[in-house]
Amino acid sequence: MKNNPLITVYITNYNYAKYLNQSIKSVLNQTYKNFELIIIDDGSNDDSIDIINSYEKLKNVKLIFQKRKGLNATNNVALSMAKGKYFIRLDADDFFEINALEKMVNIIDKDDDIVMVFPDYFVVDEENSIIRTVKRHNFENDVKLFDQPAHGACTLIRKKSLQEIGGYDEDFDRQDGYDLWLKVINNFKIRNINEPLFYYRFHNSNLTKDKYSLLFTRAKIKRKRVKKLGLKKISVEALIPIRGTSYEPLLNPMKKIGKKTLIEWTIDAAKNSLIGHNMTVATGDTDIMSFIEKTYGDSIKIYERGKNQTRLNLSLEKTILDFLKNLTEKGKKPDAILILYLAYPFKQFWQIDEAIDTMKLFDVDIVDGVIPDNRVFYNHDGKGLSPLVEDGGFHMERDELYRRVGGIHLMKTNFFEKNKKMIAGKIGHIQFDRYSSFKIEDHLDWEIANTILSNNSNLKKFEKYENSIT
Repeated sequence: MKNNPLITVYITNYNYAKYLNQSIKSVLNQTYKNFELIIIDDGSNDDSIDIINSYEKLKNVKLIFQKRKGLNATNNVALSMAKGKYFIRLDADDFFEINALEKMVNIIDKDDDIVMVFPDYFVVDEENSIIRTVKRHNFENDVKLFDQPAHGACTLIRKKSLQEIGGYDEDFDRQDGYDLWLKVINNFKIRNINEPLFYYRFHNSNLTKDKYSLLFTRAKIKRKRVKKLGLKKISVEALIPIRGTSYEPLLNPMKKIGKKTLIEWTIDAAKNSLIGHNMTVATGDTDIMSFIEKTYGDSIKIYERGKNQTRLNLSLEKTILDFLKNLTEKGKKPDAILILYLAYPFKQFWQIDEAIDTMKLFDVDIVDGVIPDNRVFYNHDGKGLSPLVEDGGFHMERDELYRRVGGIHLMKTNFFEKNKKMIAGKIGHIQFDRYSSFKIEDHLDWEIANTILSNNSNLKKFEKYENSIT
């Protein structure tokens, strides 16, 4: 092993024997040669150990075999042994372009203020066929809101800076890249390379397939970062607008999904969140008012919606403005107002908390719930259908589409009162998975909702997760 390698590359492996040789060789065949390679097997029970042992005689390769520790603990093992000035992880199912290290080190080594460099990448299947190319924004010239993190792997990091921020947080078993991202974006310089330099493999067993757990971990990371920074608390009032069955007959608030009514799903999520009982149901439906009073007593406030509005002009914006005026007159004007929509029953309390933490961390005017949508969309230009994105593909970050979902919409009060618009200004986001983003729109959706509830264990963990974000 070289005494002074400039770069430490480490490969983490757990039962990826099928891909491991390709990953290792993609490092050894780099055009840039001043590196050491640490291969860490995290308790595999397939053929990985034999494959790794075949590289034991190489001078710049170190092998480590350990009992299962998980990703971040393994990251810290590599960090403690690294001799390089720069540090980069390659997952055992991914692989580098031949000039990846050379391209990245040429950027970071020219500027002592740069802490991390990350490239674009290819997404490939199990057989190495390219599914798509992920092209990031230019972070030096184009990015003003740093809420889209670098990939956790294949990002070159200055080791000294990584050690100064405490390495990898072992409270989390995934999303290590997001945790580091939040720690560096406000204090350090980052750069990216708008050229694909690694291949990210998408297959049935990789970690990022479990979207719910991934997003839940991201929410916990945000919460911990908010606490670490000591960010000022913001007062938030939740408003649950309900037109009633006379306006929306297919969205009956008193109809049940499982053992709870539609309205209880949203109220219970808010109660378990940072909002607590700072919520109001805005409705003109007397049956709903009676249900709220009977079920929750005076713990849930009621605001009579639509007093000065006609049936055809029951504007939500007008309702919110009147409601805020009422609160202001009582000396209870909140810093932000959170709109919660009934049509999304499976929103989780921690997603409400994440919206509040996101507003704090990124100082945005609005936070909306979204889900990435890479389907092909058209508009009609009078001559026929025309794709919204050239060739119908979504490869550039600027071309990505996000669909509004989840029924969580947080707005700074002063911003909304000034602009009187619910979608404007600097908009941040929280991302939903397929289940928690489910929306009830018709009769079939009620049946689907009960099927989701009976088959999705994540939704059954609702109460169990209540105190798990610390």
